[in-house]
Formats: sequence, C-alpha cells, structure tokens
Amino acid sequence: MFAETSSRYVTRNPEILGGEPIITGTRTSVRAIVSLWRLGIMPEEILNHLPHLTLAQVFDALSFYLDYQALINKYIEQNRVPDELVHPSVKAGLNRQ
Repeated sequence: MFAETSSRYVTRNPEILGGEPIITGTRTSVRAIVSLWRLGIMPEEILNHLPHLTLAQVFDALSFYLDYQALINKYIEQNRVPDELVHPSVKAGLNRQ
C-alpha cells in the first residue's frame, strides 16, 4: 500500500470507488488516466477526455502509477470489460488506433 502523503494529487477515500486511488477532490481514478495513456493518448491530450483535471494532476497520476504499478494494474484488470461484451464497432475503432 502507499502512504496518503506519497503523492500531491492522488489520495484514497473509502467512500469513493471503494478506496481506489483517485485524483484528490474528484472521482477520477488513477486507473482511468493510466488506461487512456496506455491507449497511446499523450498526457496533454488526456485533458481533452478529462477536462476537469490539470496537467499537473495527470502527470502526478502517471508518476503514481509508475511507483505502484502492481496496485493500479490490479484495479485495471478488475474493471476490464470482457472481450465478448465489447461491441464490434468499439473493437473496430480500437484496432484502428
């Protein structure tokens, strides 16, 4: 686990997303930011998808991820939509990226 003070913008609240790491003052998970980044979206472009965040928050979330990859990867896997539930048009769009 991580200490609550280990990150400027990342925290946990047991009442939000079951205590998953989130950006302080939001319901945005580190997992959501990392998932966009893994799709090849640059940090500056992540702001187009999550306009309520600042670039500093995005970079802090990515830095947090690099320090706690196993933890965030666990949340990513737990929240992964099974392939058989993904609509074919969504799959086609993802394959074009």
